Amino acid sequence: MKVEWLRFPLHVIVRPFDGFWDMKYEKKGKGLVALLILVLLIVAVIIQKQFSGFLVNFNDPRYLNSIDEFKYILLPFILWCLGNWSVTTLLDGEGRLKEIMITTAYALTPLVLVYYPTTLVSNFITNEESSFFYLLNSFAGLWFIWLLFVGMMTVHQYTATKTIVTMLLTIVVMAIIVFLGMLVFSLIQQIIGFIYSIYYELIFRN
Repeated sequence: MKVEWLRFPLHVIVRPFDGFWDMKYEKKGKGLVALLILVLLIVAVIIQKQFSGFLVNFNDPRYLNSIDEFKYILLPFILWCLGNWSVTTLLDGEGRLKEIMITTAYALTPLVLVYYPTTLVSNFITNEESSFFYLLNSFAGLWFIWLLFVGMMTVHQYTATKTIVTMLLTIVVMAIIVFLGMLVFSLIQQIIGFIYSIYYELIFRN
């Protein structure tokens, strides 16, 4: 049974319509597998930025921060899931938050499958062959977008047009969430600074 759980993401990326349908209506998607895919992607991105061949790696290893890379993947993932759930709740989507998260994670599988071998191969390619590195990574990105589109369409039972509209609205909602988060953080900083200023003024007066 556990082997089947691990094989299912491969089935999803090859036959996404059948795979995402089974995920929603036969409950074949597993949260633990989705978490594993997300962790593997985070590790793959960190490894690629640190250990890719010098012909394709323009990052200075001295200034790379693994925690930042962790945030750059995890936060957009969470924002996408929350934003999509918020939009589709208003637009009669059938997907629950858990289903959205699992679907999104499974759609990331091509990135995991491509990033590890391209990172390894990048250390042995010539300058003329470096274009294949970017080609394969771009292919993985397009594959991910296609899977995400099919997954959202299936999990919410939308038409193709409505899926595209909701995905675009999701990006807008993500930007709004980030803006509101920064605004709240700024207000909290100002309140804390105001409290500190009053506290120090009272101390100095006493």
